[in-house]
Amino acid sequence: MVKRFKQNEIDELARILKNDGIIAVPTDTVYGLCARIDSEKAHNKLIETKNRPTNKLFPIMCANKEQIKSIAKLNNTAEKLIDCFMPGPITLILEKRIQLPNSINKKYTSIAVRMATSKSIAELIRRVGSPVFMTSANISGEPTCVSLDEIEEKFPSLDGILEGEIPKGQASTIVDCTSERIKILREGPISLKQIEKNLI
Repeated sequence: MVKRFKQNEIDELARILKNDGIIAVPTDTVYGLCARIDSEKAHNKLIETKNRPTNKLFPIMCANKEQIKSIAKLNNTAEKLIDCFMPGPITLILEKRIQLPNSINKKYTSIAVRMATSKSIAELIRRVGSPVFMTSANISGEPTCVSLDEIEEKFPSLDGILEGEIPKGQASTIVDCTSERIKILREGPISLKQIEKNLI
């Protein structure tokens, strides 16, 4: 049985992540699995846990804008979108900085970035001292788990689960900001119209 943690037990979850563990946490869109980005061991465990292709990058969740700037290069468009919509159900594809950990595949020049949408997740990331990979709680190619029991059943090797409201929301809007003209790769709760309105 996977140990479940309350919202006031963030320290224990941070300790698990610092020790290369994998945990499940509620985000604003779906339940996610996370591991710290500066550990190749944790990254490989996450790939194994999800049975995910090794050439597919995991999205990264940061505690705040400063942390995003530490791993990605921001152009004017990205700055505006972060200021308008983050934290919120939006993922930005950004050009990555060169000095990122080995766990972030070197052949890719861009990364997918989100900002923590709850105080508990932001606090968890701050206490870990590193952004985290955040990927939906599902075996690659299967539907996302919708309950804690289902997460336990699918991922018995998890090191912990943070209890919280299980959202029934849409997956986040994904916006490619790597060139002058933005590209919507997936429209979610934030529409193209809202984005364009804020970029005028």
